[in-house]
Amino acid sequence: MTSLEIAIFGFAAMLALMALRMPVGLSMLLVGGVGYSMLNGVGPFLAYMKTNTYHQFSNYTLSVIPLFILMGALAERAGIARALFKAAERGFGQTRGGLGMAVIGACTAFGAICGSSVATTATFGRAALPELRRYRYDGGFATGTIAVGGTLGILIPPSVILVVYAITTEQNIAKLFQAALIPGLMAALFYCIVIALVVRRNPDLAPVVPAPEELPPARRPVWLRALGALFAALVLYVGLTEALPTTLVVVGLLVALTLAFAEISIVPALVIALIVVGGIYGGVFTPTEGAAVGTIAMLAAGLMQRSLSLFDIREALRQTAVTSGMIFIILLGAEVFGAFLALSRLPTVAGEWVGGLGYSPYLVLIAMLAFYILLGAVMDELAMILLTLPVFFPIIQGLDFGMFPDDAAIWFGILVLIVVGIGLTAPPIGLNVFVIHQIAKDVPLLATYRGVLPFLAADILRLGLVLAFPTLALWLVRILS
Repeated sequence: MTSLEIAIFGFAAMLALMALRMPVGLSMLLVGGVGYSMLNGVGPFLAYMKTNTYHQFSNYTLSVIPLFILMGALAERAGIARALFKAAERGFGQTRGGLGMAVIGACTAFGAICGSSVATTATFGRAALPELRRYRYDGGFATGTIAVGGTLGILIPPSVILVVYAITTEQNIAKLFQAALIPGLMAALFYCIVIALVVRRNPDLAPVVPAPEELPPARRPVWLRALGALFAALVLYVGLTEALPTTLVVVGLLVALTLAFAEISIVPALVIALIVVGGIYGGVFTPTEGAAVGTIAMLAAGLMQRSLSLFDIREALRQTAVTSGMIFIILLGAEVFGAFLALSRLPTVAGEWVGGLGYSPYLVLIAMLAFYILLGAVMDELAMILLTLPVFFPIIQGLDFGMFPDDAAIWFGILVLIVVGIGLTAPPIGLNVFVIHQIAKDVPLLATYRGVLPFLAADILRLGLVLAFPTLALWLVRILS
């Protein structure tokens, strides 16, 4: 049996193990280990595991994953999600479909401090679904909106998926975060447009919410407005006298406006998100440092607001440990499986074969994205990326898209991120759909799938726009470089 035949058989065996419900990381680790041993011997495989495992998990960059997960867990426990939804409800609630738009708006803000799609879906399933039901929103429309809103947890930077992509392909995490911002905001805008169009066609899905007395105008303390004005003046003065980067000045002014005009309940979340994302974009600190700053700031905000108890902190740490452990096992399995594929030369042969076909690079890319959408409908998004990147990424690097290889790698990462978001809600699996179904068990699963279909159409449109106009992903990277 040749090395290529062993690699193809390994792919089939791994998919079979996953179908038998073996954990994804263990499936990749087992098949990769057996394949590596068959091609290179058991002794070299044990030597590889002895050194590579430590080298991989002692990687400083990898610490960004548990830090962002912990920041999101603390935000959830501190009631940040509910506060964001209530604030968005004030702005959108009295229009038809306004509560659905409020869910999208709150998910967008929460995504800037979370980075996990499943966590965002579960959080707003608990924070927003009771309110949607209270105002008699259709069950499938409500759960479908929350499911697609949850994808903003990875589409809006910081994103755990992008961190994993960056580590796997050795790309710059900060640049990937920059590239994801415009497509992520496009997703939020498109989702709101879809809600407006759907409820206009079928008003019974989302009754108009009356202006309730229980939602009085937000009261902002005078001292908070004064602090915002003082901070704005300070930022302008220092920016003019010290010639600070434009990014830092803009972020500083946004923080000042947040202090002056935002509702008191959401000030901590918005300020932390602006500091973390703005600091990373402005080059003040690395993504790992930004995650650490955000985590400490979120903990301090929760303690000062007395919304975090010792039990909440302990549960947030436990949740972080469980989620991070799951991700790290998958990363280890993917690393071993990738080494097995490298020994088999399957990625190299596949790249040479695709290049020799003479097809347009864009045609090859579209075929890959279509395959990702199909695969994402039946497989976990993290496993899907780590499984395919060892084969697909070298092919992309070998194609000529009329741009620098690093730009092509970043652009491809954003396209993959979009199709991952589609896979999170597309039938027949759609992980986010199952998460919200566990919270709203009385809503039929089929009804939720019907609820997400219009949003999937918007996702396909957004994918086509970013595919046709790479500048949508690369513009911010170029002006901030």
